[in-house]
Amino acid sequence: MSIARKITLLFAILSAIIISLLSGFVWYFANDFAFEDFYKRLEARVNIAAEIRLAEDKNDNMYAKVRNQYLERLPDEKEYVIEKGDINNIKLDIELPSSFYDKIKKLNVARYRKENHFYVGKYFTGNQQDRIIIVSANDPFGFRELKDLQKTLIAGFFLSIIMSFIVGWKFSNYMLNPLRKIIKSVKKIKAENLHLRLDVYGTDEMAQLSQTFNNMLNRLETAFETQNNFISNASHELRTPLTIISGEVELAMKSDADGQDRYLALAKIKDESDRLEHILTSLLGLAQTGFNGKNHPWELVRIDELLWDIKRTVTQVHPESKIEIDFSKLPADEDQITIKANINLLKLAIANIVSNACKYSNNKPVFVTLESKLNILSIAVKDQGIGIPPGDVQHIFEPFYRASNTSDFKGYGIGLPLSLNIVRLHRGSIAISSIENITTEIKVLLPVN
Repeated sequence: MSIARKITLLFAILSAIIISLLSGFVWYFANDFAFEDFYKRLEARVNIAAEIRLAEDKNDNMYAKVRNQYLERLPDEKEYVIEKGDINNIKLDIELPSSFYDKIKKLNVARYRKENHFYVGKYFTGNQQDRIIIVSANDPFGFRELKDLQKTLIAGFFLSIIMSFIVGWKFSNYMLNPLRKIIKSVKKIKAENLHLRLDVYGTDEMAQLSQTFNNMLNRLETAFETQNNFISNASHELRTPLTIISGEVELAMKSDADGQDRYLALAKIKDESDRLEHILTSLLGLAQTGFNGKNHPWELVRIDELLWDIKRTVTQVHPESKIEIDFSKLPADEDQITIKANINLLKLAIANIVSNACKYSNNKPVFVTLESKLNILSIAVKDQGIGIPPGDVQHIFEPFYRASNTSDFKGYGIGLPLSLNIVRLHRGSIAISSIENITTEIKVLLPVN
């Protein structure tokens, strides 16, 4: 059963329960009001009958005349008087339960109804005469109104159920329409178009669901790109050193090659082997960072302490580098510079960026600034190096891509893509701005929470 049908059925059941309760209250109070009103009319006639029969003056006929003139006679209205001597031995042509008389003796007044016939009895004392006066009558109009009300409530109940089904179906379709759009959009997304994203409107649950799908697609796209890059780039990049190694081996194997040529060939083989090992290590790291990070250990890391550690590491690789760390914009609360991260991966990502800044600036001063604002931690790395040509900036994070002005520097084009994958793994982003031959600034943005 679809969710729309379930919502419609549940809506109809709840409506039926509510309407049933409402109809029950209406029926109960309508009955109570109708019976109470008719009983009061009978009690008024009992009191008038008592006045006529127990009056001390001689205006009995006047009471009777006024009663007949101004008080309408009820259908099948009858009046019974039980004298004092017959109180303990009541005999009437009507059958009333003994509890009715007991209640009269105890409370001086009693009511009784048998189907559509109503009885009211009252005990009176006066002029040394004790009497019980009983008045009975039918109420066909009240019962007819109650029957009509009953038919109306039953008809209204079934009509309301039908309306609740219709309204519930329309309502469920309206509420589930955004979900259907999400399903339709998700069905369009396949391995070849993972760049597509769902539209996010508002901040309700549907918007959160769309954003969750988008986040998942970001991770999937990163993983697919990583795997694709690993396969395509590995086959391309590994071919070059292998070709060189093969050629040098052939040269070294020639019988007429002298010792110097063989030494140079073997040295070239070693260099290319080291290069091949570095490429394989980098490709493996690039592939591993495409996963969701659940297999990596996560812990609370203070970024200021991590930057000092990165400075020491980069200095060991580039002894002549000059790295200046600026903590002047740090907040007083240390929680604003502490994030949950994989310390080894994050250190690798930032160290790659700082190491590139030192390498491409020929060891000119590199400035690292740490800042926390609006729960976003910013790590800015700014150098005074060769910069990046405008046409190369958009490709700088593609694996194995190297800017056109880096031919004099050794590298493989894997460091920045690896750093980007790691930062994405930490729900962050990287921004870059560069002026050729002047400076390059890379900002790593990480959420604190």
